[in-house]
Amino acid sequence: MRPMAGLLALLVSLLSVVSHADWRRFRGPNGSGVAGESSSIPTEWSPHQNIAWKAELPGPGVSSPIVVNQRVFVTCYSGYGIDRENPGNLDDLRRHLLCFDLASGTLQWQRTVEAVQPEDPFSGAGVPSHGYASHTPVSDGQRVYAFFGKSGVHAFDLQGDAVWQASVGTESDEHRWGSSSSPILFADLVIVTASAESRALVGLDQATGRQVWKQEASGLANVWGTPLLVQVDPQRTDLVLGVPYELWGLNPRNGKLRWFSEAMETDQYSSSIVAKDGVVFGIEGRGGGSIALRVGGTDDISEKNRLWSGNDSSRFGTPLVYQGRVYFFSNGVANAIAASDGRELFKGRLPAADRSDLEVAPGQQSRGRRRGRSGSIDFSSPVAAHGHVYYFQEDGTGYVLRAGDTFDVVSVNRTTKAAEHFGGTPAISDGRMLVRSDKHLYCIAAE
Repeated sequence: MRPMAGLLALLVSLLSVVSHADWRRFRGPNGSGVAGESSSIPTEWSPHQNIAWKAELPGPGVSSPIVVNQRVFVTCYSGYGIDRENPGNLDDLRRHLLCFDLASGTLQWQRTVEAVQPEDPFSGAGVPSHGYASHTPVSDGQRVYAFFGKSGVHAFDLQGDAVWQASVGTESDEHRWGSSSSPILFADLVIVTASAESRALVGLDQATGRQVWKQEASGLANVWGTPLLVQVDPQRTDLVLGVPYELWGLNPRNGKLRWFSEAMETDQYSSSIVAKDGVVFGIEGRGGGSIALRVGGTDDISEKNRLWSGNDSSRFGTPLVYQGRVYFFSNGVANAIAASDGRELFKGRLPAADRSDLEVAPGQQSRGRRRGRSGSIDFSSPVAAHGHVYYFQEDGTGYVLRAGDTFDVVSVNRTTKAAEHFGGTPAISDGRMLVRSDKHLYCIAAE
């Protein structure tokens, strides 16, 4: 009976995944950004076409939505840091986790978390560019885990009842730029990259929030990306993370380092890595550089496991590996390189959308596209579905490219006429694409 029970449990699990087409973490299945090939979403939309619904949010954020069991979850912040000219009182800062119905956009529940003080102030080059809700939540299908930096990790069930909360540190990075790494799940653990909060990776028990392991390392300073899990063989999975100058592979059960590799000459790692067939790909912008590395081995694998390296550059967005190509977007330029050897396939300037009908509320000024030291601040990463690559610029312009070796723009789409700012990466589920701005959550679907 035991084998039969195990088989039934496996079938139930598989049916749950297939029937709901969930997108349970940052960039969906294992951070790939790739939806199932059966997922067909519109390649054209506008404020009056193929917007199934939009829902108002209580505040901004650059975290991404996730989809679990026909529910959409997204985080925001309010009370402080909305206006750079008048940020307000830091003691009024609040974080929020919201749950919406996927089909209708109806708000199911909202939970508010007070900020642990002192928080990083809304000043300088860092926090004002992304705010205080930059970590995408993650779910195991029973609970949702939201990471709010110094305010800790909070677990809720799908009905919005609080299950537990845990602190992973209250420190700040040297620049006081805030944090943005998203939590991921492995076995019965919630794994949190608390780079700013404690220079540590932390494994928490999913059921209780109890700390199972914690590994501190000075090399975790200036890390804002999210790790991912890569299967080496049937008995081994590596937790892989990009850090300044290196890539690390760790044991996800205890956080201990298994291997490391020299990587890009960058003193920060702001994006996340991505994997395909046991190979991890990274592209960074602070100093530039790209790499493809086969996972596995022990100690220093810089030479024997590196497949190629290049000079490609991308500041914040995570690359997309799709149909044998690596896509990345930076400063209004779309790029594709071959996953096999890193050779350039195309580089194309994205056409601007017509924004002559931009609606600006009384007393509000259109800020245009926010810019940082390295150009326009586009935090969003590309995703793929049904032979197309989807990408959103910070002003809400949505681009659809046909996947291939040439620069082929299928459409340039306006999501809203209002002056809103888009920082999250889209989520895809059941023929719908969810994308958030600083004011609304949008559902793009065929009418």
